[in-house]
Order: sequence, then C-alpha cells, then structure tokens
Amino acid sequence: MRASRLLSILLTLSVRGQASAQELATELEVSLRTIYRDIDALSAAGVPVYATRGRHGGIRLLDGYRTRLTGMTEDEADALFLAGLPGAAADLGLGSVLAATQLKLLAALPPELRQRAARIRDRFFLDAPGWLGDADPPPNLVAVAEAVWSQRRLDVRYERANREVGQRLLDPLGLVLKAGTWYFVAQPHPDDGRGPRTYRVSRVHTAAVRDEDFARPGDFDLEAFWADYQRGYERRVYRESASVRLSPAGRELLFLVGPVAARRARAQLSEPDADGWATTQVPIESVRHGHHALLQLGEHVDVLEPVELRELIAESARALAARYG
Repeated sequence: MRASRLLSILLTLSVRGQASAQELATELEVSLRTIYRDIDALSAAGVPVYATRGRHGGIRLLDGYRTRLTGMTEDEADALFLAGLPGAAADLGLGSVLAATQLKLLAALPPELRQRAARIRDRFFLDAPGWLGDADPPPNLVAVAEAVWSQRRLDVRYERANREVGQRLLDPLGLVLKAGTWYFVAQPHPDDGRGPRTYRVSRVHTAAVRDEDFARPGDFDLEAFWADYQRGYERRVYRESASVRLSPAGRELLFLVGPVAARRARAQLSEPDADGWATTQVPIESVRHGHHALLQLGEHVDVLEPVELRELIAESARALAARYG
C-alpha cells in the first residue's frame, strides 16, 4: 500500500509540477504526517523532491526529473492502450504525435507489460462513430481545437438550427467527441449572463483564432458541464409525451422510437392485460414527431392521447388501407 502511495505522489508531482501537502493528503486519504513521512522516504530513495514555503509554496520535483513507468500494473497498462482514440487524434492533427507517444510509452514499460500492450493494440480497436455516419472531420476542427488549447478567443461564422448564419465571438472552454460528432463548449463574449453554451463544430462555417487571451472560469468543469447538458438536452427535446397501449410485439419494437424514449417508456410500462397489451407514456418531441415515430410500430400500438396525435395516426391508417386495400 505504501509503495502504491509513493508512486501516486511521484506521478502527481510529475504531472502537476507542484502540490501542497494538504492536497496530497486529501487525494490519498491519509494524514498530513503520513505525507511528510512519504516525502522523506522519496528523498531518502534519491528522488529530488523538495518543499517551498509561502503562500504559493508546495512540494515539487527538481525541474527535468523524470521517472520510468515501472510501477504500472498490468491492468493499468492495458487500460492506457485501450483508451486510445486514433481517429480523434488524427482529426485534431495529432495522429503522428499519438504514434510517437505510444512508442515512447512502450519503451518505458518493462518487457512483460510491453508485450501485453502490444497484444492489446493488435486485438482491440475503438471505432467511435456510429454506422452510416459521416466520418470526415469538420473542416474547422483544428482551428477550434487550437483556440481551446491556447485559451484564445475565437471568431466564428456559425449556422444555427434554423439555418441562419451569424458572426460570433467566443471564449472556447473545451472539446467533446460524442458518438462520432465533435462539439465545443464556449462562453459568448461579451458575456450575456447565460453562461457557457454548446456548439456543433460541423456548423462552424469559418473560424479565426484571435491573438487575444481570455480568463477561463476557475470553477468550470468540462465533464460535469457535459453531463448536465445531456440531461437538459433530453428534457428540451422530449417536451411532450403520448399515452399508448402496446402489444407484446410493440414492446419489442420500442427501440424504433429512439434509445432515450424507449428507455423511459419501458420504465413506465403497466402490467399487461388479459390480451397481453400494456400501457405506458412515450416521450415525443411534438405531435408531428410522435406521428412519424409511432407509425413505425404499425398495428402493435394503440395511441390513446393526445387526441390530435390519435387522429393523425387514424388518418394515416385509413390512407394506407385505401392505398393497399
């Protein structure tokens, strides 16, 4: 346990450059006294670690010090190579950098872990985009990524959902690759008070990185923002619901209405009646959307409400019967 903790301290200092004893104690869930003993142990083992006093002080490694990754476990080495996204790296213009990094990492690993890592690369491949999707990276992705990385303001001509294209000045905070589609999170400038928003990179018509820095919000967490955005997106998209009855076959076909709607509908299914039909609520974006979505279930769905949706389904059924009758 102590060896693992010493390695964690060493890697943390290597990545961050500096950390306070209290920060290390909190993250490793030990006392300050334990951290100080661990620092003494690292120093005694020849690791050039030292502490600086003052408001901005902390524990540091001597500049230029590097450690070999001999403390890595088999599972950690496997996970590191499984986490690679060669397609995403290539989109960002980092394909050759990723290849060089993997070579350096392989060279740093002990022989037994090197063999496992090579086997992982040979036998597993992560293809993030969905089937039948456009795999070409958006033309302005590299410029957006540059602005995110260098913390520079970004001038874009952006196409809204209603097809209108307008000029915007943004403070880009992060990039997200979701199901093969690139998004970026940015704060409009000047700030309109609504906080960061999400933009689709493929809708950026032009992008120019300004030679102008911006102050990144200290409390911004990209992962937390994205999780909250996804929850809000589902609520905004599925603003209405349809009350329906489903046959056993209809319940099997629920996947046709989409994963989120299907999941919610399954969670609210009643007990089947004597004929095997069960009632539930299916989230829909609108009556028009519900009309097209529920028609896919054919005779295996009975729409109860809203009345407007039921009438549209009935009208379509009559038209189909007349055409094929």
